[in-house]
Parts: sequence; structure tokens; C-alpha cells
Amino acid sequence: MNIPKKLFLHAPNVHVGGGLNLLQAFYGAAESSIDFEQLDVRAKAGLKAGRAERHWVRPTLFSRLAAEWRLRNRVKAGDAVLCFHGLVPLFPLKGQVTVFLQNRILLSSDSLKSYPIKTRVRLWGERLMLKAFARRIEKFVVQTPSMAEQVRGFLGEQTPVVVCPFVLAEVDQADVSAEKIYDFVYVASAEPHKNHQKLIAAWCLLAEQGLHPSLALTVPFDTALSFQIEELKRTWNLNIFNLGQLSPGAVGALYDQSSALIYPSTTESLGLPLIEANARQLPIIAAELDYVRDIVEPVQTFDPSSRTSIARAVRRHLESDEPAQLIHGPEVFLREVMQ
Repeated sequence: MNIPKKLFLHAPNVHVGGGLNLLQAFYGAAESSIDFEQLDVRAKAGLKAGRAERHWVRPTLFSRLAAEWRLRNRVKAGDAVLCFHGLVPLFPLKGQVTVFLQNRILLSSDSLKSYPIKTRVRLWGERLMLKAFARRIEKFVVQTPSMAEQVRGFLGEQTPVVVCPFVLAEVDQADVSAEKIYDFVYVASAEPHKNHQKLIAAWCLLAEQGLHPSLALTVPFDTALSFQIEELKRTWNLNIFNLGQLSPGAVGALYDQSSALIYPSTTESLGLPLIEANARQLPIIAAELDYVRDIVEPVQTFDPSSRTSIARAVRRHLESDEPAQLIHGPEVFLREVMQ
């Protein structure tokens, strides 16, 4: 007699931001198909109860190791395992393993020096695990063609990769009657790759040039970045409003209150705010990077490593371009030297 294979959902460390939103969307569709699940305890409030055997994983080394060992002991030949957290299992499994890769940082050899030392060590170890154990994986699933290209560049051209983007089945309708309060909005957490530093530096440059466009941010209040934002606001009289971490419903309302989305992140597997803003027909000013053009057509783009480029894109969108630099003859240069 054939025994139906089981679906194991392994999602420790998925508890906030776009990862949690995607997990909620997937869970809504797959709840009746999941037989065994291991979820991050910090996501408890955001995930409804299902029929599956459920284990909560704490953000500790012991709890994560226990979850890996439990997975190793429970998975049988023919079972399907979905690693939603983007990492390969620590121990070999008898079933067919699919890894949903969402973190481009794991697929790069770029420096991690902008991250705290604890995060640096973790990411370094996860990169090594991915390289060492990738052969155990049946397939990797990613959300965009450029992400697939990066997977193959990091793990080898023969790596089995499937491009299968998904978001919530239904997108909330925009409130067309909402008052536009902010010129720009950036929905992002405080991680270094979200590139708030360059964005705020661009706003300081605009203030120096006499422009003060309004900008809404969603940086958690208890972070060093949030304190830095407040300090720079006072120093440069910036028209920036940090609203803290918001619920999905509040984010939707924030889009409706904003005239444009600005998106300077240096790396994304998908960029969910780009999709959400595009669904609301919000103009998008974004980094000129592959992940952006995988999913949207921005109205303006910029070099995310340059505050000048960001500021110029903002000015173009506001139809307030700065004049091009006047080019002088050598006589003017000589006069400048002799003054």
C-alpha cells in the first residue's frame, strides 16, 4: 500500500517583514496540505493555528539545533520538505528538500563589515553552509530571474533553480480619497542593506540646496538608526517622519497617503513594497538594480551608493532639476588660481 508523502514546513527565523508576509500568504494556501511545521516563536501572533503538528522554535542556538535534529528524525523517504527560511538543513534528510531562497546576501562574497559582529558571524556561517550542503537540495525556488542568475553564479551553473514569484492572492484596493501627506515613502526595516544612510544623506543634501520634501519611514523605534534619524532631522531641519514598524493594514494606508515610493535598498530577493506600491499605481523612484526591473518599471532611477544620484532623482521627480555645471575656459580657471 502506498503511504501518502507528508509536507514538512521548516521556517525558523521567519518572523518579521516581507518574509513573514510571504509565509502568511503561503500558509493561507497550503495550511490543509502541511503535516508538520516548525515556526519561529516570534511569529506566533501572526500565524493562525492549523491542522499540522506544530513546534515553536526559539531564537537560540539550542532551540535551532533541536529543530534541525527533530526534522532529521521525522522526515521519511518520499516526504517533501520546504525550508522557507532560506537555509539548507544542517543534517541530511531522507525526503525531497526544497529551499525557498530570499536572501541575496547569502549568495554574495561582498563584505559584511556594515553589520554587527554577531550578524556578521551568522551570515558568514550561513554562506558556508549553503555552499557545503547545496548538493543535498532537490531544488531552490526564487522569486526573480536575477535571483536565479545569482544562485547559479554562487553555487554553480548546474544548480536546480525554479523561478516562482508569489505574493498575497489579493491586494487591498487603494483609497483614492486619501489625503496625500508625504511626498515620498520608504517601507523598510533597519538592516544595513536597506541603505537608509545614503537616503538620509541625500535628504541632507537636498536641504543644503534649499529643498525639503517630506519623507515617511518605517524604521523600528528601538534601533540606533531611528535615533540617528531624529538627530539629523534636528541638525538639518529635515521633513522626515519615522512612523516605526507598521502592520500590513497601516502600510497600505501609508501608501495611499504618499505621492511616491522611493526605494534605495542595495539588495532584495523580491522587494515586496515595490509590488505593493505598483499595485496602487504609485510612482516609484528606485535603485538602478536588477531586482527592481525584475518586477516594476520605475519612473526615475539612481545609483544607490551615491547621495548625489539619489538627490538628483528626487529633484527630477519633483521637476526641480538643478542646473548643469557651467564649463569654463582655461582663462577662468587661471583667474581662480591667481585670486
